Parts: sequence; structure tokens; C-alpha cells
Amino acid sequence: MDQKSWRELENRCIQEEAPPCTARCPIHVDVRTFLRKAAAGDWDRAAQVLAAAMPFPGILGRICDHPCEQVCRRGEAGGAISIGELERAVVKRGDITRRRAPLPQKEQRVAVVGSGLSGLTAALDLRLKGYGVTLFEPGDQLGSALWHLLPGQIIEAETAVLETLGVTVRLHELIDGGSRLKVFDAVYLGLDSGAEPPLVPPASGLFIGGEPFRGYSPISAVAEGRRAAVSIDRYLQKVSAAAGREREGPYESRLYTSLESIPPRTALPMEHPESGYSDEEARTEAGRCIQCECMECVKNCLFLERFKAYPKQYVRQISNDATVVLGAHGATRRLVNSCSLCGLCAATCPNDLSMAQVCMEGRRSLVGRGKMPASAHEFALEDMASAMGQRAAMACHEPGKEVSRFVFFPGCQLSGVYPEHVFSVYALLRGNLGGGTGLMLRCCGVPAKWAARDGLFEEAIRAVEHDWNSLGQPVLIVACPTCYRIFKERLPQVELVSLWHTLAGISEQSGPRQSPLARRLAVHDPCTARHETGMQDAVRSLLARRGCTLEELSLSRTETECCGYGGLMSTANPPLARDVAARRARLSETDYVTYCAMCRNALAVEGKRVLHVLDVLFSTPETDAAARRPCGWSERRENRYRLKERLVGSLWGGSRRTMEAYESVLLDIPDEVMERMEERRILREDVQKVIYHAETGRDRFVNPESGRSLASFTLGHVTYWVEYSYEGSAFRIHNAYSHRMEIGDSSGLKVWGSE
Repeated sequence: MDQKSWRELENRCIQEEAPPCTARCPIHVDVRTFLRKAAAGDWDRAAQVLAAAMPFPGILGRICDHPCEQVCRRGEAGGAISIGELERAVVKRGDITRRRAPLPQKEQRVAVVGSGLSGLTAALDLRLKGYGVTLFEPGDQLGSALWHLLPGQIIEAETAVLETLGVTVRLHELIDGGSRLKVFDAVYLGLDSGAEPPLVPPASGLFIGGEPFRGYSPISAVAEGRRAAVSIDRYLQKVSAAAGREREGPYESRLYTSLESIPPRTALPMEHPESGYSDEEARTEAGRCIQCECMECVKNCLFLERFKAYPKQYVRQISNDATVVLGAHGATRRLVNSCSLCGLCAATCPNDLSMAQVCMEGRRSLVGRGKMPASAHEFALEDMASAMGQRAAMACHEPGKEVSRFVFFPGCQLSGVYPEHVFSVYALLRGNLGGGTGLMLRCCGVPAKWAARDGLFEEAIRAVEHDWNSLGQPVLIVACPTCYRIFKERLPQVELVSLWHTLAGISEQSGPRQSPLARRLAVHDPCTARHETGMQDAVRSLLARRGCTLEELSLSRTETECCGYGGLMSTANPPLARDVAARRARLSETDYVTYCAMCRNALAVEGKRVLHVLDVLFSTPETDAAARRPCGWSERRENRYRLKERLVGSLWGGSRRTMEAYESVLLDIPDEVMERMEERRILREDVQKVIYHAETGRDRFVNPESGRSLASFTLGHVTYWVEYSYEGSAFRIHNAYSHRMEIGDSSGLKVWGSE
């Protein structure tokens, strides 16, 4: 992705946009921060926020006509914040003094004619930019008609900063004809001084601004003086007068702020309006501010929340790393690999910004530059390879038929978690669909897609396409929502139908039938079914016809949450994945039902009672299917192997395969050790291979005190270590771990333990 594309993505995130109040303010006072400080009673810091934007806060803070209030979002939930009254309250209480020092002196000199708010502002800003400034005022005091609005001591105290900074002030100076101004490099004529404008021959370097005093806006006058100072500076520096000034002055903010969870809250009336807010009244009124921000994606995504930022910052980090060759990029790698790629962010973002797209681009960049370590995704890719290998994969016509009108594709995870349901579904399809229903067992390749291993993913897709062609290009009946989405995107020539549409159709033909597990259930939609409204409806129809009463979770259908398995989050960041699943599980006390095997598994790991839709169709009342323990990595892999053997043996008359030598090693693994192995991604067959290698070659350590053996064996890039003892007819496993360090020759029997 090029830099332009990255910037376009970054620009979609509006979190850093100014809130409407600041955008509408002609000088862009940080109203949000001002109100936050005021609500805390921090008058000095609230006053400093005003002083940072206002050239003369003691004046403007008292007479500002507050156009910001017109667009205050609180206005839609109880009434706009009284920002003008709060400005007056704060400048009375807080320290508005601000240390200001001009830039180094420049050679050019500027004349400012008139000391209305626009002239005062232009003079101050130009002096701070380093210009020599002379302020001409025909009257006898600075501030002109402001003296009709405020006490003289306030105006004098505020305007004293001009002479302190070195502005030359000329009172009682009436400029006529402009001859006195020819010695200046630029002139600003402020029309808001309240006096008759001088007669100035128009010329290069003359700038005019301000409004007639009657009916004018004080804050707009300040903005005009500030705008004039910028224009004069650019004129004198001989640079573009217009570039980069699109948001100078009021503009429409792009910031989106949801009011859905904001309760209405009306303003607290002032007890003594003539004297303004009391301390408590000011704090209460400022506390009504909802602190406008977007953060819609962060509110709903634990991944985005956990990394403590928002998409614009993430895009910057990832795009910067994508263009830097040096460095390990550890922080970015952890960030991009922890995303579940579920797409909820795009579904909730006002501008459809997808962190899934951003993180996938980050993964591709790291993989392409050799900065993605094998350990990040290797285990998932090996599991994918096993699902596509000879022991688990197959593609056959229905037994006794040579043509397939349909082919059932359960997906590798349904086959691994629910092999018995796959067997039952296939029988049901064969009994109800005419024209022959074949079977295809393999992986769709999504782990490779998630890992940004595009070559491996392409191989997996081509393997599915090859099997589909070999079966005569039948209609593919797909159980897994992830597989369905992958095929829809990458195999548009294949006619697809979800298993849930097919089963709903069969159910309609056979009529309603009460399930022994029928009860109230909360539906968890898999994130990969987010945009498959028909699939969502089919599942609900199927459950309803089986007598279930359905509850919708607060985030469901197009805004459903991931279970923590997607995008290889569970491999790259297991603690985060478990927290994601746990949060999802807490949305309702009701038992859940889902139509993704891995969603069911992930939620069950967190102790949630959850059914798969196929449990409702095929489980018996004696089985508490909602309490079924989750299925681990080893069990899922072994279940896929056994499913193929059972299908081939019972339906196609195949013979049992010859077992590998290591499979004769019988294991006794306590639950706590098995749980540790799951966390460390160590399979039962890995342990069998280590022990077989050690026992046949005596390549192990022995502890003479406990009699336990410690052995290692390298499989691929990983070295596995197993602590075990032989008890009865099986090897009891006490511990297992792995690493990627290379171990030197350790052949022969050695002593391990105390010296």
C-alpha cells in the first residue's frame, strides 16, 4: 500500500476532529478542555485554556457572543451548555495571565490603524511574530468603543501587554490621506474601532478588516484581526496567502458523537443572574458537557481499547513501520497480530474505517519484509496443514453414486469439535436431497489468509476448487460462516448455499418439531456472518421451528462481536482472546446458541453455557449439551482424523489405515498438565513423538530420585521437552514445554536431577 492510500485510511478516523463547539468558534477555543477543567473547579487551568486561544481573555471572556452554543451537542439532550456564562465565571476566578515573548525582531514594520478588537488582535499577533508594530488610535485610549461595554480598568489591564511586548502606541493620531503610512511595509485598517475610518490612496500591502461596531460579533472581530495578521505575515514573507487556511475561522466539524447513551440533563438556573454563576453552579453547568468524541469502534472492541489509542494513531504507527526497513517492529507486530479481523470497527465507524484492513496490510508488510517471526502463526498454519493432509481431507461422491448435485463442506473446525454432528448432518442431507450429495473434508485456508501467507492461502483455495471440479462442480453446502465468506469472495464461480438455509428448508417440508433442548436461548452471531442477513434469518427460523424462544444480544447481527478466535487472535495474544470471549459471555445470563464451532468453543472455555445449533437438532435430552467441555487443539485434530476413518469405513467400505509407530505410545495426561499443554500449543501427538524417540533411542535424562525421564525432540522449527514416567501400561506426563533454540547432540542416557 502506498503512502497516499495510508493517508486516506488515516483520514477516515475522525477522533482527532475538533468538537462542533470548537469548530464553530472563529478562533477555535478548546471548549471541551475548558469545560472539563471548569467542572473540576480548576479555575486557573480553565482560564489558561481560554488564554491560549484568546488574545485578550479578560476582555473577550466577558463579552464573547459564544456562537459555539448554537452547535453544542448537549442541546439535543437537555439544552446547550451556557459556555458564554462559564467564560465570564472563569475569567473572574482564574489566572488569565500568559507569558508571551516575541520571535526575533524582523526588519519589516507594520502599521495598525484603529484599536477595536480586530486591530488590537492584529497588533498583538504581528508583534509576537517579530514585526515592528505601531498602533494608531485617533482617540485617547486603547479599546475604542469597548469602553462602553466594560470597566476601564479591565481594558487597560488587558491592553497593557502591547506596550510590554514592544508595540508602539500612538494615541490621538488621526491618519488622513495615508502619507504617514508610506514608511510601513504593510498596513492593517480595522473598521471596528468605532471611529470614522481614515482616508487611505489603495495600495499593495493594505489590509482591511473588522465590522461596523453596531451589531457586530466580538469573537468574529478578533478572528478577523488574527486572519489579517496571518495574511500580512505571508505577504511580507512572500509565501502563498491561501495555502493551508481552509479551516481558519468557523467550519463544520466531521466529529461524530453518539447521544444514544447520554441521558437528558437540563441546565441549573443561576440563583443570582445579576452576578453570574457561583462556584458550585459553574461546576455543575460545566459538568453537563458530554466531552464530545467519537470512539465508537473503541467502545465496542476490547482489542482497540486494550492498546489504549484509536484507529488514526494505529494507522500512523503501522504505516510508518511499513515504510521503515530497519528495526524489529515488535510493538507493531503485536498490535497487528492481536486484531481478530472481525470487522466490527467498520460496522460501527461513521466512515467505515476497517482496522481489519489496516492490520492485514500491516501483517502483509511484515511478512513481505521478513519481519514476521514464524512463531507468530506457525502453529495455526500447521493445524491447517493437518486438516488438508491425507489423514483428514477427502472429496467423494455420495456412496453408490457417480454424480453429485450437492456436496457438503462442514469445514475443519466443525469436523474437529463436532464430528458426530457432521456424521448426522451428512446422513440427513443424503436422505432429503435428491441428485446425490457428496462430501468434502478440508480447510478453506483462512488461517493462511489471516497470517498474510498469501501463497499458502492460494494453494488452499486451489485445492478446494480442484475437489469441486473433480466432483462435477456441484452446489456447495457450507456449514462454517468463515468458509462461506471465503468461498464467496474467492470462488465466485461456485454456487454456494449455507447449511442453515438447507436445514431450514428441510424443516419447513417436514413441519415444526420440538427439540428436547428447546428453551430460551440468546443468539450469538459469528463475526464472519456479520453481513449474511439471510444466514442469520435461517438460523433463527430453524431454532424457532424447533421450539426455541430467542433473545437478541445487545451486539448482534451486523454489529456482533468476535469470540476471540478470529484473525488468529487466540494464537497471537491468548490473554486478550480470552478476555474478548469472557466479555461476550457476560452480555446475558441466558444460555447462548451459535452456528460456529469455534465461537461455541471459545465461549465455553470461559464457562459460558452455550449450544451449537446442531446440538438443538441432534442432541438427546439426557445430554446437557450446553455444559459440554470445550474441545482442545489435540482433540480437534484427532477428531478430524477419526471422522474421516469412520466415514470412509462405514460409508465407502474403506479399510483402516496403518498406524504410525509413535501412535502406539499410550499416554496418561492429568487435566492440569493437559491445560498447560493447550496454553503452550503442544499436542498429544507431539508428546507421543518425543517419548517414542526417547524410548527407542534412549536419548533422555533420568532423575535417579524420582525415576522420571526428561526427553526432547525437534519437530520442524520447534523443540519439545517432556517430563514423564512409565506407570502401568501408559506413560504419565508430568510436564511439557517447547522452544525454538537449537540443542546440540545429547544422544545417550544421562542423569538428570540432584548431583
